[in-house]
Amino acid sequence: MSEPTGKYSITMPRDIAEAAKARGGPSGMSAYVAAAVARQIERDNLNELIQVAEAEHGPITDEEVQALRDQLHQARRQQTQGGANAA
Repeated sequence: MSEPTGKYSITMPRDIAEAAKARGGPSGMSAYVAAAVARQIERDNLNELIQVAEAEHGPITDEEVQALRDQLHQARRQQTQGGANAA
């Protein structure tokens, strides 16, 4: 069962509203905007976690970020190769 919904009035630039309406397709503009807001909330939550971690452990260096990106790309390649081998 899905969450209850409410009707809200928002103001946004017309060009953004038109692009959202066009991209919303059959699901509609409301679903598109709700998904965009949900993604932004996830990003805000992640940024808060990063701030807390950096306050406790110090800032993350560019080298550390790149090393983690490399690990993520490696893991994705392994998943893709594993999925291709299973087929």
